[in-house]
Amino acid sequence: MNLKYTENTANMEANYLKKLGFSDKSVKIYLALLSLGPSSVRKLAEYTGINRGTTYDILKELQDHGVVSFASKDTKQKFFAENPQKLHKIVESRKGDLDRAQEEIDKALPELQALYSRAGGRPVAKYYGKSDIRYILEDILGTCNQTEEKMYRVYSTQALREYLYEDFSDFSEKRIENGIGVKVIAIGEGGQLRGLDERKWLQGKQSQTTETYIFIYPGKTAYISLNAHGEPVGVVIENDGVFETQKFIFESLWQTL
Repeated sequence: MNLKYTENTANMEANYLKKLGFSDKSVKIYLALLSLGPSSVRKLAEYTGINRGTTYDILKELQDHGVVSFASKDTKQKFFAENPQKLHKIVESRKGDLDRAQEEIDKALPELQALYSRAGGRPVAKYYGKSDIRYILEDILGTCNQTEEKMYRVYSTQALREYLYEDFSDFSEKRIENGIGVKVIAIGEGGQLRGLDERKWLQGKQSQTTETYIFIYPGKTAYISLNAHGEPVGVVIENDGVFETQKFIFESLWQTL
């Protein structure tokens, strides 16, 4: 019973010390000093199983934290643990460091934010499987609903149309209900106007084999195609730069059709 209690207590003490930044070896040395009292480097090394060089380095580190001191007598040096109350000084020091770090971050934040904005942020790609295509369509509606333009652009391909709205058959109705417009460049035959939409066709030999649907909507571009099993899969790239580039290409092509 006492052994179990001692082990549990030691484990809790070790966890508390680690939260203060103590390494596993620092914990061993510090707890050994508390248990043994004033000890030489040799004695501590033998007790903890840590080599003498590392033991000495750790003792110096604990001295810097103010929780360990040493005394010399007859050319012999012994280390001892200070009152554990001094652990509070480590906490106070950490708080001070964090406060200073917070102040420095606050000062640098405007410039860092400006750099981030100029770069447009790093592209974020999200991948979707067959059963998740609906989420892309929902995102298109949700994103467009939050913008002033309330519209998106799409390259519509014949090969994908029968799969795309399989799990969201009333997508067009929802789009119209929300007052969201769409410009469509249809690749290949088919497709029809449903309301709040404009459609132009792009014909050619390649249109028969093109199997990628591309949605261009505020800040994002979604690509949906068929995988090796003939199932629709998609990827959404979140990046203003990519969006603006694709929008420019789309509008340039739109004017020629």
